[in-house]
Amino acid sequence: MKLIVKWLLSAAALLAVAYIYSGVEVTSFTSALIAAFVIGLFNMILRPVLVVLTLPVTVITLGLFLFVINALMFWASASVLDGFHVRGFGAALLGSLIYSVFGIVIDSAIERLFLK
Repeated sequence: MKLIVKWLLSAAALLAVAYIYSGVEVTSFTSALIAAFVIGLFNMILRPVLVVLTLPVTVITLGLFLFVINALMFWASASVLDGFHVRGFGAALLGSLIYSVFGIVIDSAIERLFLK
C-alpha cells in the first residue's frame, strides 16, 4: 500500500513540476505515472552504478556532482518516454531539483502517515 501511495504522489509531483517549470512537460496523469515509474527504476538500477563510477569526481566536487547524476536520470527517463519531455540538460537539472524537493516532502508525509 505504501509503495502505491508513493508512486501516485510521485506522479502528482511530476505534474506539479511541469506546472511550476516550463522546461518540463507532462501530457497526462498516465504519462506522469509511467514517468514516475521509469525515474524510480532508473534511480534504482542505473544511479548506483553511476555514483560508483563517478566517485572521484563526486569527492572532488564535494558531492555536487550528484546533482548532475540526478539530472541525467531525469533527462534519460524523458528521452525514452512519450508524453514526458525535458527541454535540455539545464531544464533537467532544475526539474530534478524541484522533483527531489517534492520527493523529500512525500517521503516525510508517507512516514508520518504510515507510522500512526
